[in-house]
Amino acid sequence: MKNISTNLMTGVNYEMPPTFDDRDQIDTFLKKNCNKKVVVVQGLGFVGAVMSLVCANAISEDYAVIGVDLPTPESYWKIKSINDGVFPVISSDKKVGDFFKKSIEKNNFYATYDPYVYSKADFIIVDINLDVKKESSNRNELTSYDVDISNFKSAIKSIGKNCQENVCILIETTVPPGTTKIAEIILKEELVSRGLQQDMFYLGHSYERVMPGPNYIDSIQNFYRVFSAIDKKSEIVIEKFLKTIIRTDEYPLTKLNNTNATEMSKVLENSFRAMNIAFIVEWSRFAEEAGVNLYEVVDAIRMRPTHKNIMLPGIGVGGYCLTKDPLLASWSKQNLISSQASELQMSELAVKTNDLMPMHAFNFFTSFFDDNICKLNISLLGVSYLADVGDTRYSPVEHFYKMLLKKSTNIKLFDPFINFWEEVDKNVNTTIDFTEMVNEDTDIIVFSTGHTLYKGNDELISLLQSKNNLFIYDTIGVLNQDEIDLLLEKHTVKVLGRGDL
Repeated sequence: MKNISTNLMTGVNYEMPPTFDDRDQIDTFLKKNCNKKVVVVQGLGFVGAVMSLVCANAISEDYAVIGVDLPTPESYWKIKSINDGVFPVISSDKKVGDFFKKSIEKNNFYATYDPYVYSKADFIIVDINLDVKKESSNRNELTSYDVDISNFKSAIKSIGKNCQENVCILIETTVPPGTTKIAEIILKEELVSRGLQQDMFYLGHSYERVMPGPNYIDSIQNFYRVFSAIDKKSEIVIEKFLKTIIRTDEYPLTKLNNTNATEMSKVLENSFRAMNIAFIVEWSRFAEEAGVNLYEVVDAIRMRPTHKNIMLPGIGVGGYCLTKDPLLASWSKQNLISSQASELQMSELAVKTNDLMPMHAFNFFTSFFDDNICKLNISLLGVSYLADVGDTRYSPVEHFYKMLLKKSTNIKLFDPFINFWEEVDKNVNTTIDFTEMVNEDTDIIVFSTGHTLYKGNDELISLLQSKNNLFIYDTIGVLNQDEIDLLLEKHTVKVLGRGDL
């Protein structure tokens, strides 16, 4: 049986090569970029792929950049796509396309699956996934979780087995506090096993604050960066490198005392946001029961400067960070840092609370129907986890959709940024033509992602007004009050977190 890699953007299949030796192509690429320092980015996901573009378009240095990922069907399509001149991440940020085009013109960005590239690197940036495996009850409530760092260890070991002396290794992966120290031990062991000096490398941690969407590139290149290192010499080299790719004149670097601190900074930052969201969940339920519009309540509270970051209701938390980072912190406390087995209770509770949000959104929705919902045609507008982002990882819409499937199979999926929904193995209609989303057969419209396309769009509102007796469900606050008032003249409109409709 042939080994096939499926392009998750298009569903197109690629046959993988029988061997993973890519040395000739790598050497050819490097000859074309002679006299340039080499940056290898380990991991070509949503962070690594764009980080590669930023390095290929560095501010004060002309680097040769090589992205490397695993030789697997899940990764090979990204490698082939990059080398074929098609960037594997769909983004609303025009800079992504511009940066990729410039890297093609400069011929300074290549992708591979061969760990041979580590032997050519001056700098290695680690941007691989570190997942949390969750176990849930029948109510989709988190009951247990496990953090397995074995894949991360293997990735670091692969670097140690191949890298040259004096390489600078910068870990950007969000990891449990204490993990960079583990990486240091692994690297030393591998260098000694090769007969090299164990202290002939530079190592540090600097987490990214990537914000997929219209500011994708700027969230890396034009944003504040925190970093630390295992020793003073590493600190100097890493700071100098970061200044070549980040506009530190406008966004100064923040140096912390040790790698535990930067690792903790990232998971604390995201845990705070996760808890802020979890806090508003129970107030959304309260507002629905009390006949209150929680949106206007929050807007009133935000007039107070100290409370501007209070959250709004929504279908749930998604993406790669907020759904797991509080658990990474709690796991670290119990397994790497502390001798006591006590968890970070509030952080874990935030994740448990947020994981239940799609179920409530579903229950709130179905409470307005009897069993005849199975006969109705539903248009689901948005499957990504965040507005204007082509990312379905841990999307709350997935849980909502799967519960909805048990009630109805007459569901059409729309999202301008997603062609293929990997997690549910479904093609998605990327049309921006509203007449396809709302046709003569449509009975129910669900705003499930807050894409800009759906907000303040007079064309869409006019089309909805031309129909009769639709049920419109807004899970994310897409519709403003004037639009709701207009639509209520002909339709039923329900908004999550609003008990006044």
